[in-house]
Amino acid sequence: MQIHHHFSLRPYNSFGIEALARSFASFNTAEELSELVTEQLHPEKDQILVLGGGSNILFTKDFDGWVLHNRIKGIGLLREDDRHFYLQAGAGENWHGFVQYCIDHNYAGAENLSLIPGNVGASPIQNIGAYGVEIKDLFHELEAFDLFEKQVRTFRSADCDFGYRDSIFKKSAKGRYVILNVTYRLNKKPDFHIGYGAITQELERMGVQELDIRAVSEAVMHIRSSKLPDPGQTGNAGSFFKNPVISSVQYTDLAHEYPHIPGYVAGEGFTKVAAGWLIEQCGWKGYRKGDAGCYPKQALVLVNYGNASGKEILDLSQAIIDSVEKKFGILLEREVNVV
Repeated sequence: MQIHHHFSLRPYNSFGIEALARSFASFNTAEELSELVTEQLHPEKDQILVLGGGSNILFTKDFDGWVLHNRIKGIGLLREDDRHFYLQAGAGENWHGFVQYCIDHNYAGAENLSLIPGNVGASPIQNIGAYGVEIKDLFHELEAFDLFEKQVRTFRSADCDFGYRDSIFKKSAKGRYVILNVTYRLNKKPDFHIGYGAITQELERMGVQELDIRAVSEAVMHIRSSKLPDPGQTGNAGSFFKNPVISSVQYTDLAHEYPHIPGYVAGEGFTKVAAGWLIEQCGWKGYRKGDAGCYPKQALVLVNYGNASGKEILDLSQAIIDSVEKKFGILLEREVNVV
């Protein structure tokens, strides 16, 4: 285990933003993490940031504390019953790699979440989701290291307080726990979700005759690749904003003025509105100032074309938030964690 000081974080965030960590260390096991916390850190007074894939973070300044890079690997079947497989993955596993592992072994349930950037450990923190499926739908439990008590705790679904792109790890438990592994409940019999977005049309375009989880995964990958930039080529963190949930009364009022506004039922009395559509209507799609921009194929994605600073990306996001609120009376919320 090596410890570095004044360490560049540019290779460790998908935006490709330059920022320095006062101290940086990677860990491959829970034991290494425990040793690091016990011998080097002071969780009560040190700032601590845990990084996995760095795909949902925007650095706006240097980090005056410890950055811990989670590299815990391993995927294994814990048990199975008549309906489910219980599959555990290390928090440092690449998320898309995990999804492909499920597909290769015919474990159903994660296929709609193909090609989402990041690592397994971030999946419950963010309650990642796409095309009608969220992590909470396949989550069983996780193990996390308590930085203050210096012991491992198990979280079941009810403990995680899952919400839309939200969990207890972004609220009351933020900064306290380091996720070590996650156990998912995958299906033996697929329960296909192909009515959301353009999946059905993409399956038809692909000429799929017999539906299976691999076909759904490939359709999702085609769709995502067609409208989202590759972080390896263009710095980004995927969807920068959450799709806002508003009252159905407000949505009805807006629909009278904007008949094409997309909306989806989000519980009794509430409607989820497509943030990308709102942003596009305000003229931001394809906007660029210096190396900070709004992606031409998907207005939800902010990009770093090379050497944008985190502050430039943040300022652009605030300008977008302000214009959407002024035009539609809807306050967008950032999905990306700003540091």
